[in-house]
Amino acid sequence: MMTAKGKDVPLKPAFEERYRSLLGERYPAFLETCGRFLRKSIRVNTLKTTVEEVKERMLSIGWTLSPVPWCPTGFFAEHADGRLDLGNTVEHALGYYYVQEAASMIPPEILELSDGMLVLDLCAAPGSKSTQIAQLLRGTGMVVCNDRTGARLQPLGMNLQRMGCVNSAVSRWDGRRFPAEEAFDRVLVDAPCSATGAVRKSLSVLEMWSTAGVRRLAGTQRSLLETGWRCLKPGGILVYSTCTLEPEEDESVVSWFLGRHAEAELMEIDLPLKRSPPVLDGDPRVAGCLRLWPMDNDTEGFFVAKLGKSAAP
Repeated sequence: MMTAKGKDVPLKPAFEERYRSLLGERYPAFLETCGRFLRKSIRVNTLKTTVEEVKERMLSIGWTLSPVPWCPTGFFAEHADGRLDLGNTVEHALGYYYVQEAASMIPPEILELSDGMLVLDLCAAPGSKSTQIAQLLRGTGMVVCNDRTGARLQPLGMNLQRMGCVNSAVSRWDGRRFPAEEAFDRVLVDAPCSATGAVRKSLSVLEMWSTAGVRRLAGTQRSLLETGWRCLKPGGILVYSTCTLEPEEDESVVSWFLGRHAEAELMEIDLPLKRSPPVLDGDPRVAGCLRLWPMDNDTEGFFVAKLGKSAAP
């Protein structure tokens, strides 16, 4: 049982057994953190404004911003009157900021982007990371924002437009069959997942969770990672990320991938945050992956791996 948002939430016995095994003595802290509201956070959109202007405008309407240490344009936001909606401000409507969970700002920040690059966001909707990539490219180059269903493309397109991402294009493909061959300087595979790291956003995650679902998603994630790698140029960087805490969808996917690709190197992720040891699953090669439990930095749970593709001889 977990107490969350003022009510008792039953846990599936298999979920409780799994997470007790993964966390040991940290399990009570995990439940306590998951039971608390997630801190609100935003990312300032420097394609349209400046950090200083947004700070001033938000302060004038009662919002206090404090820095997200790993993202120069990211801020935790608190309002003097409590948990107000950050999506109901003029500044949001103008595209001056994107309401984005702080941990999800990590993948674009570690892609090592520079002006003029061609970037693929393979699973892009609703667009938080695509708009961040477009911003980090400073309006140059191009980010191809792909997703598989028309219903998901609508909010993606609206967010790209609102944020002024003129250096973007939208495509509709099943990410496992994206038609490109070593065309992109950078690739982001922010894969669909069981979302157990996002319990603080939605308790429905606990209701939908199952071991069968985890296994099914892991198969999809392996296919997406393979496709993203095929799309990446030699010498390029691919970032794989999920908002799940399931080792089968995280470290095990990376371990499987490294076993198939001698040209892949797991790169160091050096960020100013607290991190937990990866779940090694018998493979020391995944020791460089970034695993964040919700209680590590008072964020959602998150997983990130940064992979470099050796240049052609």
